[in-house]
Amino acid sequence: MEVNVFNVSGQETGAKVQLPDAVFGIEPNEHAVYLDVKLYLANQRQGTHKSKQRNEIAGSTRKLYKQKGTGGARAGSVKSPLFNGGGRVFGPQPRDYSFKLNKKLKALARKTALTYKAQDNSIVVLEDFSFDTIKTKNYIKLVADLNLGNEKTLLVLPAADNNVYLSSRNLKKAKVITADQLNTYDVLNAGKLLLTTGSVKTLEEAFAK
Repeated sequence: MEVNVFNVSGQETGAKVQLPDAVFGIEPNEHAVYLDVKLYLANQRQGTHKSKQRNEIAGSTRKLYKQKGTGGARAGSVKSPLFNGGGRVFGPQPRDYSFKLNKKLKALARKTALTYKAQDNSIVVLEDFSFDTIKTKNYIKLVADLNLGNEKTLLVLPAADNNVYLSSRNLKKAKVITADQLNTYDVLNAGKLLLTTGSVKTLEEAFAK
């Protein structure tokens, strides 16, 4: 798939870039995408939720009333889950939600996500660039010149660029990552995927094996 290359002013440079079919034109695998997105979201969870069981509640352990003759159910402690302020039955406990997937499966999921973006014509390729200073308005202008002001964008750089990253950090609809940080969730969550010519080469080297 061949696409035009734009500069930071939103104008076509006349150059074209070939998006390799081995990365941007594979047979999609939706189940791989499901597993990789599930992995990403699970790994974001802190797992610090906690409720108290009856042995952790502060309170007296004396028997509330005699066992028989009251006409009601027997009760041994105010800590019982049946009473207000008592322990919780089978409540949440701290746990680790993360799990692992094979490298080949994760690569398949990410290539599927890139293929979906290519099929939807949602990929914009820019020539390699950088900002001289850290200014949010520089990134706003970049997105506006590409007519993507209302779109949720994901910019993939070949290597870390602090000026570009910090210029975009305060924008809700913009996210900047490097090619080695690419994940299925971010690709699918973005309306438009912005790649540089350098990041296209990096992705091809990483996935087209």
